[in-house]
Amino acid sequence: MEKLLLIDDEADVQYSFRRIFDSPELELHTASSGEEGLRLIPKIKPDLVISDIRMAGFNGLETLRKIRVLDPKLPVILMTAYGTTQTAIEAMKLGAYDYLLKPFDVPKLKVLVAAALKAARDMRQAVVLQPMLEAEDYESGVIGRSEAMQSVFKLIGQTAATDATVLITGESGTGKELVARALYHFSKRSERPFLAINCAAIPENLLESELFGHEKGSFTGATVQRVGKFEQCNGGTLFLDEIGDMSATTQTKILRVLQNGTFERVGGNQPLTADVRIIAATNQPLEDAVANKEFREDLFYRLNVVRIQLPPLRERKEDIRLLVDFFLRKLAGPGGRPKSIGEATLAALEGYHWPGNVRELENTLRRATVVAKGGAILPSDLSPEIEAAAQVAKAPIATTTAKTSETTTSQPTTGTDIASLAQALFRFARLEPKMKVLPLVERELVIEALKETRGNQVQAARLLGITRATLRKRVEKFGIRQEVTVH
Repeated sequence: MEKLLLIDDEADVQYSFRRIFDSPELELHTASSGEEGLRLIPKIKPDLVISDIRMAGFNGLETLRKIRVLDPKLPVILMTAYGTTQTAIEAMKLGAYDYLLKPFDVPKLKVLVAAALKAARDMRQAVVLQPMLEAEDYESGVIGRSEAMQSVFKLIGQTAATDATVLITGESGTGKELVARALYHFSKRSERPFLAINCAAIPENLLESELFGHEKGSFTGATVQRVGKFEQCNGGTLFLDEIGDMSATTQTKILRVLQNGTFERVGGNQPLTADVRIIAATNQPLEDAVANKEFREDLFYRLNVVRIQLPPLRERKEDIRLLVDFFLRKLAGPGGRPKSIGEATLAALEGYHWPGNVRELENTLRRATVVAKGGAILPSDLSPEIEAAAQVAKAPIATTTAKTSETTTSQPTTGTDIASLAQALFRFARLEPKMKVLPLVERELVIEALKETRGNQVQAARLLGITRATLRKRVEKFGIRQEVTVH
């Protein structure tokens, strides 16, 4: 259970917070002054502090300074009921996570609190490099015995203690943010803030403001001056996820920060400086984006100082059993008894291609623990796609020997082989009515054709016997863009 400490001398505000955050997952504590709040922090160890600025005794600014001495990583959100926010701006330069104007919008307050609590987890949660899974009581870790993951571990160790910019690449769901947090935790900046921004999740017209801040009146809705993540993260680490989705204008500003450490708020003309280590991540092939003039070449080289390439799960299937053990223990919770899993189920998991990678594996096990009727997870508890893949893998494939005058080769008997595979699929479909056989097979055929032709859509379309336009529609329909490189 996470803990929230509200420091405010108004009883009405305390009452409102009790109603808004009445949740079994959040424990709310209140204090009526900065002094009382500072006494409570060592006792209750809150995950987030929300403090008013104007209070008798220690005001919010003084309270923030003292909180920074007690715990430099503790996120603090400030509140003010006054039109001028200069005090809040100064406070954020001292390390406040964000600020709110009273009266606050409840949905926005909840979103902000959720984001701050996530930032607190990111900064506090130890990222354990445990290839052998010797420890059982950690909450998250970069896991793997495979040679590919061992190379990742080595790069993290070699890079973490430096200030070098790191570019983490890999498909969606491979654990790029986890690696970014590992770099942060083992760095000399680990006592300073760690903030993560998903460049693809924020509208283009707001991303620049989120990163660099904005001046009052710089655009419609900019009713107050706002400090951006670079200023908030001064001295710390900023993780830019999905950087390939960043607009050309924002790319130019990021390049300037990397070159000389200076930037300007949106609508401002005063140069500002920030000492921030950049870790970037993308699931897109940035080299292709550079070639297509969609990503700045000079920014790519600035980001690509150290490259950490995360392998997809299908290329390190020897790690699946370790990951299954890890996730089942995690899902069981502290003191809980994890579900057991048999060889048949493990074989089905190892036989699947995992387009969603480690994230898909975790969600699959989460679902399986819910639907499993006993203490063990059976193959029937897995998703239809995974069990179907296992059934297809077991289907017999007949071969015949085709002789020529010069050589003897083994070739599939087309009609018999396809019929065997189809029969295996339809046998399973009768057991699982929700499974749609044709889309499943069609999707896999498109993926395999693109892999076979190394992403060449013209050749893949010819292989499938369809037009390139039809292939493009299938790629978009099945969301294959993130799973294979297409040209």
